[in-house]
Amino acid sequence: MWIAVLAMIGTFIALYLMLYKLGLIGTLTCSIGSCETVNTSRWARFLGLPVAAWGVVFYLDVLIVSLIGIQPMLARNPVVSWLLVGWGAVGVLFSAWLTYLELFRIHAICIWCVTSAVIVLMIFAISVADLRQILHTDSTASP
Repeated sequence: MWIAVLAMIGTFIALYLMLYKLGLIGTLTCSIGSCETVNTSRWARFLGLPVAAWGVVFYLDVLIVSLIGIQPMLARNPVVSWLLVGWGAVGVLFSAWLTYLELFRIHAICIWCVTSAVIVLMIFAISVADLRQILHTDSTASP
């Protein structure tokens, strides 16, 4: 359930950044850092789409998988946990790359981007803990 909550928060952040990048909202509120510098840099697009759009897709995928995983019939299914670990790992690697770009190429930090990276890291950590618990429970269950 925590992963679903985090994915929903991440979706709102990514959607906010995407709407800004697409010009659908005029001002980007940024209390810490230089979000506009980051979001208007040449690095703010990936494979032709705004990075934030990829974030929306990522978070919605994680949200859907996590909501499927809390259904009683699938709550202890390791496949769901493996999917979340896999998505979390992809998210952590992509967030690490984006953070590197912010620090060493763009020379600016976006608090929304950092918040998203923390959320992705939390999703990954929770999904790994959940998978470990499921695998441990399955290995100690009697035949």
